[in-house]
Amino acid sequence: MDRLDEYIRTLIDIPSISGEEGDLGRFLYTDLEQRHFNVELQEVAGDRMNVYAHMGSRPRIVFCTHIDTVPPFIPSSEDDEFIYGRGSCDAKGILAAMVVAAEKLRAKGVQDLGLLFVVGEEVDSIGAEKANMLDSDARYVIVGEPTESRLASGHKGAFKFKLLVEGTAAHSAYPHLGDSAIDRLVNLLTVVRDTDWGHSDVLGPATVNVGTINGGVAANVIAPYAEADVFVRVVGAAAEVQSKIEVLLKGEDRISYEIVSVSDAVFCETVPGFEVAPVSFGTDIPALRSFGKPILIGPGSIHDAHTSTEKIGKAEVRAAIDYYQELVEKILPDC
Repeated sequence: MDRLDEYIRTLIDIPSISGEEGDLGRFLYTDLEQRHFNVELQEVAGDRMNVYAHMGSRPRIVFCTHIDTVPPFIPSSEDDEFIYGRGSCDAKGILAAMVVAAEKLRAKGVQDLGLLFVVGEEVDSIGAEKANMLDSDARYVIVGEPTESRLASGHKGAFKFKLLVEGTAAHSAYPHLGDSAIDRLVNLLTVVRDTDWGHSDVLGPATVNVGTINGGVAANVIAPYAEADVFVRVVGAAAEVQSKIEVLLKGEDRISYEIVSVSDAVFCETVPGFEVAPVSFGTDIPALRSFGKPILIGPGSIHDAHTSTEKIGKAEVRAAIDYYQELVEKILPDC
């Protein structure tokens, strides 16, 4: 088996579902020490840690990706073209490419480079938030996510919120005696779906998804409560989305909302010579405030991530090793 392919499969076969990243963190600590990096484990929460490695000097450029995956764990396998398994493209194949690229750059004399591998990206970016406490002089952070090997011009932000509607229970044979929270919620969600949540020349239109709906107590009872989880993919400032929600709910009786998470849209640095395209999915970039200007690129497709057939192309990982080196060499003079 090829050494790079074996390394990727080893990473995949260490389960690291969000909240359970400890074993992979410890493996990376030992592995990177054996590769002669200076390595630090940064405790995040419980048996979870970020892994930060460098070459002895304070990094001006940092490669960053995440070590957690979505459930369930799927062991590795491969064929001639692809490596399969949970995390293969999101983002353990990317991590492997970054490690090898860093080694090759060091062999060329580059010293101002670091590696930051964080926990929790799939859930709440807790690892990226904690990483801001590291002593960083970074001017650029090259974030690895499956962008199909194109530089991302940016990605949409997020406004997740819960709509809460109170009604009045009554016997369903006498609906005029009650007030159905479900009816009111359905009517409101129609308005939410039809609302223009914004447009960006770079990112395109904002999108909205009603992810869950819950409410009521029984088919023969007018629903006394109802709620829905809503996710707006933001293309500008999240505050603009919140303002529109306030307008929609103005004057509504016994309807409220709770914010779950919020982030503005992200606009990334681009470098000449690379294909550029926006992405719609979120990343750790909004949380990486202490690591300089963001560059977002990685092998693999987001359409494979989180699926039962998740995979990464062997040739694409090898190409990523090359373009990660090229990126560093092009931006290093600006550092």
